[in-house]
Amino acid sequence: MKRFLLLFLLIISLNCNAQLFGRDPIINLENFDKQRVSWGYYLGFNYYDFKFEYEDIDKDILVESTVGFNVGLIGNLRLNEYFDLRFEPGLSFNQRNLTFPNFALEEEGLREVRSTYIHFPLLVKFSSARTGNIKPFLVAGVSSALNLSSNINSKEDNSNNVFRMAKWTNFYEVGLGIDLYLEYFKFTPSLRGVFSFNDELIRDNDPNSPWTGNVGSMKTRGVFLNFTFQ
Repeated sequence: MKRFLLLFLLIISLNCNAQLFGRDPIINLENFDKQRVSWGYYLGFNYYDFKFEYEDIDKDILVESTVGFNVGLIGNLRLNEYFDLRFEPGLSFNQRNLTFPNFALEEEGLREVRSTYIHFPLLVKFSSARTGNIKPFLVAGVSSALNLSSNINSKEDNSNNVFRMAKWTNFYEVGLGIDLYLEYFKFTPSLRGVFSFNDELIRDNDPNSPWTGNVGSMKTRGVFLNFTFQ
């Protein structure tokens, strides 16, 4: 998460040139935000984690997170000068490695959780007044995600090295970003946190399973660093 934040700040600083922030900048795309509906796409990175809660006090399940990739489309509906409604369907790919405690052999307790989500966020964007060629904003909303790698229909479980998760997950999302009006398009770096509402773990067939028996809930949380082009 710290690396994402540093990269986000670096990108903003690299764009702090005279054209955007000078005393008398050339105003780019002056009427862009007056469109009722606008479209775009985004590319970016994600960093997913799990938040575990336990039935009884025990050693924590260790989560090793990796950086994944996002790609998607944007539909933007202008409500007024300061508010927009946005729909941002996309794909995100990620892997999380879980190490469960109390196993003599580490490989018995290791599970590689590969996730491919089809993400459906509905967001409200609140922007400040535009200053020259920049406009900071906050964004918040809810989303649902379909996990194509959930293994929910598998009859096998962790005893057969199959880790199962819920097929659908609901999130709330909050974030911030800055619109940069360049000569030919609007470029927007943004940073957003996503937090699951629901328990995503499908328990093993054995209620006393050493992998899932002590887990009260398992919820996804993550950070998205996206770069939008409109």
